[in-house]
Amino acid sequence: MADIFEKLIKNYGPIGQHRERAHGYFAFPKLEGEINSRMKFRGKEKIVWSLNNYLGLANHPEIRKVDAEAAKEWGLAYPMGARMMSGNSNLHEQLEKELADFEKKEDAILMNFGYQGIMSAIDAICGRHDVIVYDAESHACIIDGLRLHPGHRYVFKHNDIEDCEKQLQRASALIEKQGQGGILVISEGIFGMAGDQGKLKEIIALKDKYTFRLLVDDAHGFGTLGKTGAGTGEEQDCQDGIDLYFSTFAKSMASIGAFMAGPRVIIDYIRYNIRSQIFAKSLPMPIVIGNLKRLHMLQTMPELKEKLWYNARKLQQGLKERGFDIGNTNTPVTPVYMKGGVEEATAMVMDLRENYNIFASIVVYPVIPKGHIIYRLIPSAAHTDADIEETLTAFTETKAKLDAGAYKVEAIPDMANA
Repeated sequence: MADIFEKLIKNYGPIGQHRERAHGYFAFPKLEGEINSRMKFRGKEKIVWSLNNYLGLANHPEIRKVDAEAAKEWGLAYPMGARMMSGNSNLHEQLEKELADFEKKEDAILMNFGYQGIMSAIDAICGRHDVIVYDAESHACIIDGLRLHPGHRYVFKHNDIEDCEKQLQRASALIEKQGQGGILVISEGIFGMAGDQGKLKEIIALKDKYTFRLLVDDAHGFGTLGKTGAGTGEEQDCQDGIDLYFSTFAKSMASIGAFMAGPRVIIDYIRYNIRSQIFAKSLPMPIVIGNLKRLHMLQTMPELKEKLWYNARKLQQGLKERGFDIGNTNTPVTPVYMKGGVEEATAMVMDLRENYNIFASIVVYPVIPKGHIIYRLIPSAAHTDADIEETLTAFTETKAKLDAGAYKVEAIPDMANA
């Protein structure tokens, strides 16, 4: 019998295989200093485009004040225990009510984390006779939730409504054959890699022909889209057709936690059956109080979202004017598509960081096909015109080097020990 650890040591995975050279630089980098558009990396100031701090709340003085006062008054222990047993409070319930009202839903449930929250919610909602139909570009948290599902699941091509309908036909036929079960369709409000919105309105229109419920993960849309910032459903004027609305606090709210909003009877079912919350300690009171403050600022300070969109449009227009391919984004998420191998990509990242002081996240094989590079830039309300102009210059010059073959190297450099 083999030692179970043996297979792990022999194969660290497609990303982990580079750990000895990449750790601390390409992977697990350490950004230091106050959270802002400029932070320090390895002792030098960089313009940072890798934080989902959309509204600039992460280091807002009002937020810092409320967080500090709440921590001083309550500490991080209160309330002790899981919500169901001993960890509930009036403020937890107040936050749930305000979130539900904001999203125009009957009720909402708080969750400790977005990733584990949506995984566990899918597990609570769907049984072995149910069928899940989901977008091919769904986030890893949704995919991992699907892996918990004991029943069938059908994937449709990204934002392809014709294929979505085809999978709904398959799901409907299977359920009719089984004689039991239902259909849950899952999409995202904003797809975090490409920055395009999910075709929620078109999916909802399919309810005229098929019986299903729609769950939307709007992690990137909450706070950034819609007249009031209520998200993609509000932006597309179809919030009523979203049966379960999910979002995290880790992006626009610059905090920890998540929530799901929907019909009271369904949220109550989830509340009493979602294992990741029933068996986990309640969100600490300072987090809850801080999230109440963040929600109030999101609702009453539209200038934050206006500044975000000013920066997003300026960055995206500047990239397009310089001939860059930013795909079909219609949100602040700004992908920049290029051609090149993994080694070229790492050399380019190093040049941007070391010589242009630009810190941006990059995606390469095996996440995307070989020969492709995606930079994902996340503008925020905290960025300045100077940040954007310097970044546009840096990308223009490094792209010219990439095209000229200046980044062709034989191996990924060892930056962990540099």
